[in-house]
Amino acid sequence: MQNKPKVSVLVITYNHKNFIRKAIDSALAQETSFPVEILVGDDFSTDGTRDIVQSYEQAYPGRVKAVLQPRNLGMNGGLNCLETLKLAQGEYYAIMDGDDYWTDPHKLQKQADYLDTHPDYSAVFHNALVTFEEEGTSYLLNGPDMKPFYTLDDLIGEDEIWFMATSSILFRNSIPEYPEWFKLSTSGDIPRLVLKAKMGPIGYIPDVMSVYRKNRAGASFHDYVWDEKFLRNRIQMYSNINKELDYKYDRVLRKNIARYYRMMLDSKQYKDRYFWRAFYALKYLHMAHPKKQIVKEVVRDYVVPTPLRKVYSAIRLLPYRL
Repeated sequence: MQNKPKVSVLVITYNHKNFIRKAIDSALAQETSFPVEILVGDDFSTDGTRDIVQSYEQAYPGRVKAVLQPRNLGMNGGLNCLETLKLAQGEYYAIMDGDDYWTDPHKLQKQADYLDTHPDYSAVFHNALVTFEEEGTSYLLNGPDMKPFYTLDDLIGEDEIWFMATSSILFRNSIPEYPEWFKLSTSGDIPRLVLKAKMGPIGYIPDVMSVYRKNRAGASFHDYVWDEKFLRNRIQMYSNINKELDYKYDRVLRKNIARYYRMMLDSKQYKDRYFWRAFYALKYLHMAHPKKQIVKEVVRDYVVPTPLRKVYSAIRLLPYRL
């Protein structure tokens, strides 16, 4: 089909009425030598975003398509994104959150040209400007020491690794069906990049071509590190990634998972629940194998009952081994 788009743009939105116009406009401003389709996936917004999306579909017939979810699909697995992706016809696709926007009209052309000349690469990303809406400050996400491409080894660590802004990536449309475990995660970016990196390197272009907004309407403000539900979801996600990668990175990922058990000790759900805190404290120590000083502190603060802590503090646990 002659008019089949080469690139599909997925604008993923929920309650972004103050930002969605700039996002869609930045996609419409792209100058390319190939056809581009813009699919705007609205996750049942309640603030008027949906009306704005429909107005763009009417104003740009054939270029903008409103993908209106009949109910709110929520955060898990980026289900709104996956449902929108099912309609993508492009060889490549770019995801843009509804509160972000692109700043270079040649972004898609540059990235599509890159993937055309690197057929073994699964994706390519570029540098981005991170802005904090409330504070009025910003910084470049990537420094000058970036590599020309990244592999699985670069994405797996004892801490959570993030250096690719969602709206900076152009993906090869090469995964016909995402696994079920992917759909259970509150993070879409982390597992998607892992699945893509399994299929080939991810290239890097140093040009700054997008803005990633940090604001209280954004998804990042819903990742509460003191919330047991979020932490448990991260534990499950990394456990599934470990399995997906055939436990090649088991030692590293176990330490990563252990971090979330450690954070769970201070979650609001376990604040006054001694037995659960003690249980997860021991689980953390078992998985993380931290230094002796950390072992002492965790045992003192979370395992020893409060009435015995003064006694415990007077005891030297040098021979203690978990």
